[in-house]
Amino acid sequence: MELNGITIDDSFAEAFPMKGTRLIVTAHDMTWARHAAVATTGFATSVIACGCEAGIERELSPEETPDGRPGISLLIFSMSGKELAKQVEKRVGQCVLTCPTTAVYAGLLPPQGTDPIALGKNLRFFGDGWQQSKMIAGQRYWRVPVMDGEFVAQETTWVTTKAVGGGNLLLLATDTASALRAAEAAVAAMKQVPNIIMPFPGGVVRSGSKVGSRYPTLGASTNDAYCPSLRELAKQSDLSPDIGSVMEIVIDGLTDADVAAAMRAGLEAAIALGAGSGLKRIGAGNYGGKLGPFLYHLHKLVPDAKGAAQ
Repeated sequence: MELNGITIDDSFAEAFPMKGTRLIVTAHDMTWARHAAVATTGFATSVIACGCEAGIERELSPEETPDGRPGISLLIFSMSGKELAKQVEKRVGQCVLTCPTTAVYAGLLPPQGTDPIALGKNLRFFGDGWQQSKMIAGQRYWRVPVMDGEFVAQETTWVTTKAVGGGNLLLLATDTASALRAAEAAVAAMKQVPNIIMPFPGGVVRSGSKVGSRYPTLGASTNDAYCPSLRELAKQSDLSPDIGSVMEIVIDGLTDADVAAAMRAGLEAAIALGAGSGLKRIGAGNYGGKLGPFLYHLHKLVPDAKGAAQ
């Protein structure tokens, strides 16, 4: 399929089930809320080595937060509820509790979230016996004394078992500058979609991988089929001579539909740039349907050349 001069591969992105939760971090002003959010979601690009995948969903006005202060919504995903609970407690304890003026609240409540995990439940012990709790509308909150006043944390947050990780787009362009422009446009569009994050730096990853390696200790290695420098050397390159750079965008979402909506928004933004931008092809990474049950076929996410959904 060709749209606006750009080839859309007849391919699909393959994603897998994850556990996910949302946290709401508030502070005296947006600057400090952002400091806490950035620290909390650091080193969280891939569950392969980070334990979780996390990112900033969006900034929140005082009217949108539980305590009427500026805030930021964070999404955190992991492969199991146990690991997710561990990551939440460590990250909130080290990056939110420590940050001046912050508080933290559950961003998912039943029925969207079904499994409770500790948020402030164990962090309260930092108060060394001086901590206090209060029930508000059936939810328990902890007040922990700290040097700038008190740290407020909801006792629990809730986890959704319907989260999805690994939606993706591959943007193939003539050069790095063109590939980055396309990726930045797609990321900007996807950030407008609720319930999703793109966990890699700036939402973009240049080190796409394949399963396996010639080195037995490595479970994954560089995706040589999409490396321009290996076009003449790899056993099976997927790059034509006019492709000089490839960027990948990976998407995690609270539901299957959220990931599909984000991919659709990213596709439309990239296609709108036209072939004159240097973007030549859009593809997706998959493992033949063996990795996960969620398959996002590109041709089903974009209109065909006549404007009708295919």
